[in-house]
Amino acid sequence: MSVAGIICEFDPLHTGHAYLMEQARRAGAEAVVCAMSGSFTQRGGFAVADKLARAEMAVRCGADLVLELPTVWAMSTAERFAQGGVDILTRTGVVTELVFGSECGDLAGLRRAADCLESPEFTASLASLPEDGRTFAARRQAALAALLGAEEAALLASPNNTLAVEYLRAIRRLESPLAARTVRRTGAQHGEEASGGFASASYLRQLLAAGEPEQAAAYMPPAAAKILRRELAAGRITDGTLCQRAILSRLRTMTAEDWRRFDGGGEGLGNRLYQASRTGSTLEAVLAAAKTKRYPMARLRRMVLAAWLDLPAPPERAPYLRVLAANDTGRRLLRQMRDAGAPVLTKPADVFLLGAEAEALFVVESRCTDLYALARPDPAQMTPGQEWRMTPVMR
Repeated sequence: MSVAGIICEFDPLHTGHAYLMEQARRAGAEAVVCAMSGSFTQRGGFAVADKLARAEMAVRCGADLVLELPTVWAMSTAERFAQGGVDILTRTGVVTELVFGSECGDLAGLRRAADCLESPEFTASLASLPEDGRTFAARRQAALAALLGAEEAALLASPNNTLAVEYLRAIRRLESPLAARTVRRTGAQHGEEASGGFASASYLRQLLAAGEPEQAAAYMPPAAAKILRRELAAGRITDGTLCQRAILSRLRTMTAEDWRRFDGGGEGLGNRLYQASRTGSTLEAVLAAAKTKRYPMARLRRMVLAAWLDLPAPPERAPYLRVLAANDTGRRLLRQMRDAGAPVLTKPADVFLLGAEAEALFVVESRCTDLYALARPDPAQMTPGQEWRMTPVMR
């Protein structure tokens, strides 16, 4: 059975996401399994709708099974995000192919870039570049250009191409049997306004933040738009600004030593954020004070949220496969996964049967969900302990 795997956020699910799943099926996939981020996203932000609502959108718009990509991977670098997603899809034992969007649609070119990044020649090329204040991404592209040429290295200038390259690297590093397929993105790109009937998720989030949900819904499949309206009416669409004081209170109690745990690059960024938290009266002011051209804003936001959430480093492999939603086909896949011994988790209480590492990760995820709930406008939707009461959406 051909089963396509997709690593996603669906924040929120729009027509471009539905198109990707449709293309996977047109290419021969008999089922679609998603590894989807939970409460927080790779850009360092609150997901606009909770994980169960977004998973329900997915199974109503083309997916058969949605598994959670835990926050320790979901809110991390592109490399770790990709590795976590590939690991989860590989561990299912049923996914045969990873399908992902890219701006270029050129799998051979993406694979050449991925192979080059894994080579000792690239390591030497990167080490030879001067420390001139450029971001790591810019220096990496320059090092790749020295080996493959500027045109091929320019693939890394686009966000989905960059993620695609990381997916291919993760497949190689994990020795995953997953085949790879890319679908060229059409219409609006990341951050752009709507084009050709498609709009990026970031543009839809801007519309939602501006109080224009119906304009956002126009670029979503009808079933996903219906769920979005339901979540809005229930007071469950998040507004990250509601947590600004809570985040600032955490930052102001942190010492310079506390920040070192979240400064993965060891480049002094933690010290910059420590100093900025002593002067900024708003979260944006803290981020602006710490920002330099070397550090992208997404990295700063991830680091600040990781500090607030007290995120640990991710384990080597995912200790469980958390089910968020499934339809009939997805349930059949789950039976195959269980029969093969995969650590499938449907009931939260069962995490204790999967070992100490699984329990520790689930406790972290529960804390993340409790803090995420504070970003909802309706206090009735902020109750703690929600993670332990969640059950998958079964259609």
